[in-house]
Amino acid sequence: MEPLTIAFVFATFLFAAFLKGTAGLGFATTCLGVMAGYLDMRLAIPLVIVPSLLSNALVMIDAGGFVRIFRRFWFLYAATLPGLAVGLWVLGGGDTTLPRAVLGISMVLYGLYGLWGGSFSLPYTRFTASVAGTLTGLVNGLTGSQIMPMLPYLMSLNITKDELVQAINTSFTISSVIMLAGLGRMGLLSAETMTVSAAGVIPVAVGIWLGGKVRRKLPETVFRKIVLGLVAVLGAALVVKALG
Repeated sequence: MEPLTIAFVFATFLFAAFLKGTAGLGFATTCLGVMAGYLDMRLAIPLVIVPSLLSNALVMIDAGGFVRIFRRFWFLYAATLPGLAVGLWVLGGGDTTLPRAVLGISMVLYGLYGLWGGSFSLPYTRFTASVAGTLTGLVNGLTGSQIMPMLPYLMSLNITKDELVQAINTSFTISSVIMLAGLGRMGLLSAETMTVSAAGVIPVAVGIWLGGKVRRKLPETVFRKIVLGLVAVLGAALVVKALG
């Protein structure tokens, strides 16, 4: 990669991590949404995988109760596997128009869902888990984004905030490991890409630290709405670009 491209990648890491630190937004989704504007999706997804995997694993370890949550939701996690396989297969086909469009739609839905601020309730059954897991795996395999519709589905269940944090980050971590293996099998994990991705941990850490400092000084609710609106706008722009 050219030095200027690497500089853009690190700046994107810093920006996405800053938003995560301030508003708690999904790092990978925001990061990929920006990168998709100037990089091939088959390069952007591998670049994001290491910082995303590390941040999710750290949160998962910190939250505790992994074994209990995994036993409770193992079927949901297993249901993501077929979708992941199909999504990676389509991504490996070469045409990134569909992945860009799906990523854009996912960002729009995530932004609108966050701005809505409402809630709904679903039962945890094998049917609902199959639908949510498979769709999440498909979107993840296509775009690298792991948040939709897994997050709204888990939020609709009767679980505590701590259980939600552990459940969603367990899903992210498992998916990231599988994505890493799948991308490697597809030949998309070059030494250069992995080096840049690993080095990206530094701007990610700085961004989260800066975001945390800003969060403590600004009204979080207002800032979160602004960021969610930005995510939705970025997603809409990606859809227009992909279909234009």
